[in-house]
Amino acid sequence: MKSPETARPRPGAAILRTALRRNIGAMIAGTVLMGLYQAAETAFPIALGLIVEHTMQDRSLGSLGVSIGSLAVIITTVSLSWRFGMRVLQKANTTEAHRWRVQVAACGLQPVARDVDLKSGEILTVATEDADQTADIIEVVPLLISSLVAIVVAALALSLADLRLGLLVMAGTVAILSVLAVLSKRIGASTQEQQARVARAGAKVADLIIGLRPLHGFGGNHAAFGAYRKVSTDAKRQAITVARVNGTYAGTALALNAALATAVSLTAGWLAFEGRITIGELVMAVGLAQFIMEPLKMFSEMPKYVMMARASAERMALVLNAPPMTTPGPERPEPGGALEVDGVHHGTLQGVKFTVAAGEFVAVAAYQPRAAADLAAVLAVNVAPRTYGGVVRVGGREIGDLSIEAVREHLLVNPYDGEIFAGTLRTNIDPSGSGREIAEAVEASMLTDVVALHREGLDHVVRDRGANLSGGQRQRLSLARALAADTDVLVLHDPTTAVDAVTEQLIARNVAKLRRGRTTLVLTSSPALLDAADRVLVLDGGVITAEDTHRNLLAGDEAYCLAVAR
Repeated sequence: MKSPETARPRPGAAILRTALRRNIGAMIAGTVLMGLYQAAETAFPIALGLIVEHTMQDRSLGSLGVSIGSLAVIITTVSLSWRFGMRVLQKANTTEAHRWRVQVAACGLQPVARDVDLKSGEILTVATEDADQTADIIEVVPLLISSLVAIVVAALALSLADLRLGLLVMAGTVAILSVLAVLSKRIGASTQEQQARVARAGAKVADLIIGLRPLHGFGGNHAAFGAYRKVSTDAKRQAITVARVNGTYAGTALALNAALATAVSLTAGWLAFEGRITIGELVMAVGLAQFIMEPLKMFSEMPKYVMMARASAERMALVLNAPPMTTPGPERPEPGGALEVDGVHHGTLQGVKFTVAAGEFVAVAAYQPRAAADLAAVLAVNVAPRTYGGVVRVGGREIGDLSIEAVREHLLVNPYDGEIFAGTLRTNIDPSGSGREIAEAVEASMLTDVVALHREGLDHVVRDRGANLSGGQRQRLSLARALAADTDVLVLHDPTTAVDAVTEQLIARNVAKLRRGRTTLVLTSSPALLDAADRVLVLDGGVITAEDTHRNLLAGDEAYCLAVAR
């Protein structure tokens, strides 16, 4: 049996090949222009040597004019080829980075979650820094080739003056790259570890911001800050390690390049002193020795950027190649909107079984909050259908046999901690911009006072995570969004825990009225919502232990009365 490493190419390498393949046109154009730039740069000291050689012999104004014209052409070529070459490459680089960012974001936004062992903050780092560094390969390859062109042209020009000078440049270049190749591998490994630690720090601070209010409430903010300080310190130390390795690499490259240039200059001086090359060839050799410092520096830095791009591509592969948590089926539910939970075993659930008929309003009073959360996770398909016992049916079809689009179209589970997005009240209630049921949803969720409070009404700006709204306002806004969706089956998980008793009564009455004729399941301990339901199911010890109306259960079930009476 083949191991995963030998069975298929490394994912990071495949990502880099994809980036190179779909930018081949821009890379060819960029390589030609940057090669022209490097060739023109190389031609400058060659032309200068020829000018010294022939102008000193002719000593005529015509020769001087031709020489000046030649230099002007070379300088113009250098300027224009660099400008347009970098423009082509940077446009391709930026476009490719955008493509990878969109692709990573699309993976995170797919209805079926992927089996990725990364937090949202880490995925954000992958979609930004790693996407940018992966796209750098678009510039690295043309610059690498153009630098090689400059070194080869310089070596050939020096060989025409004296073969030993050309051989010295080629041998020195090979020696420099051999030394730097060892350092570039360490840079790649260090950079990959740094990106991972920075991503963990980002994920930690995202969690910290989300939980800042409750942390302040019970005094846990200092411990949380300490935990963040630890991961941030780890990231800082790794960044220092990467900077140290990069500094060593850059210093070594500069020293070796300077040593090669010095060796070429001294060798040329010795050959001129011996009379084996002319003064013009000496000027050319010294000029080329100084010039090749730049392409040598660029050429020697490219392996480092290749390793950094490879490390970032490997991290992107963690997201892009991750398998889906579940494989949805192709079917669609039958019309009617019935919801059936048949013998579900998951977490604290020990064989939960009940049916909500089409158009019925049912409440589940869970004595253990964890059981309500487990049931909500199963209904929301946050748990793969094949990983728990029992089945859930929507419209008579097992949820595992339905396409995820069909599930989302017919069944909506609104969590108790529904996310609020930066934008406006309107865009939070109606993200798709359909305009359906907005007024009715605002009224039913008792969000009317929030809308009336601001001059902009529904266009009032909402900050990220609803930072400028109270807890009750955020909860009502989330409820309004769920009601405005107007799905066949709606599941609400503790939708009124952050509102006062009077508002809760009004919301319960409004929700029952608005959802009349459509299937609704509410997981709650609110007496108002329990009383508004057609019937109440008692979930205790992971199973349904009782079923009746709220008032009958209050009258005949002491445990129920103690659990829900306020």
